[in-house]
Amino acid sequence: MVGAVKRGRLLQLFYEQTPCIMTIIIGSIIVLASVLGGYVLSHGEMAALWQPFELLIIGGAALGGFITSNSVHTIKAVFASLPKLLMGDRFNKPLYMDLLSLLHDIFDKARRQGVMSIEADVDDPKGSDIFTKYPAVLKLVPLTDFITDYLRIISTGNMAPHELEGLMDLEIETRMSELQHPAHAVNKVADALPGFGIVAAVLGIVITMKSLGGPPAMIGLHVAAALVGTFFGILLAYGFVGPTSTAMESLAVSEIKAFECVKVSILATMGGLAPQMAVEFGRKALHFDVRPSFQELNDHVRAR
Repeated sequence: MVGAVKRGRLLQLFYEQTPCIMTIIIGSIIVLASVLGGYVLSHGEMAALWQPFELLIIGGAALGGFITSNSVHTIKAVFASLPKLLMGDRFNKPLYMDLLSLLHDIFDKARRQGVMSIEADVDDPKGSDIFTKYPAVLKLVPLTDFITDYLRIISTGNMAPHELEGLMDLEIETRMSELQHPAHAVNKVADALPGFGIVAAVLGIVITMKSLGGPPAMIGLHVAAALVGTFFGILLAYGFVGPTSTAMESLAVSEIKAFECVKVSILATMGGLAPQMAVEFGRKALHFDVRPSFQELNDHVRAR
């Protein structure tokens, strides 16, 4: 019975934390099944679609154009982002519960012992008793830096809340632009793929023109190969690469929501609200599907 419960919990965590795996697999299967299934049911032959040289032209040209149009930093960011699609969205309900609990603990310590008491925590989060209780948050270095940077400003300066809010908005906007670069780069590849499919088709027609004096069957094969090039370019663009760029952008938006959650919580505590009310502001900033209920968050804070 206990083993069954554990297996059920593992399955639940799998579906909660790796939704992109399921959607990518299911979406790809639907695309391939619909296109190839309809082709086969229309009495088409699968062997006619096997044109590796057409794929070489389209894929190689797309890769070359991608490398030419992007910086080394963006190219690395794209290839680093692709595994994240398979890992799933890290910014789920359990993570947000840890994030809000972390903020509550920091705010509570600052309220009870004074703002200067959190200097050691923000200067060395990896050695902090508070931050180390939440390893999932500590692994997200940009988010951890965002938290510690603004807590450090609060503990060492006298910046007005509206000035701090403006600085936070600027950093969040910059971070959003940085996170969206890989998605935009992949989207440009998707836009170019139909054109490269036409290039492959034109080259196929050139080969066909050389065979005009040959048997009609051979000419038909060359024309079919040329048309397959256009088919591959359009299918890859709208069936796979384009949706991949959209999924990457969704992950970027999801990450930015965590920064906004931290922002409103810090501004609330600067306004004099109690820690529990400050993190409530952050909770309300979250999307409904990942937002813990008030009682869930309260129980989590007490448990930690």
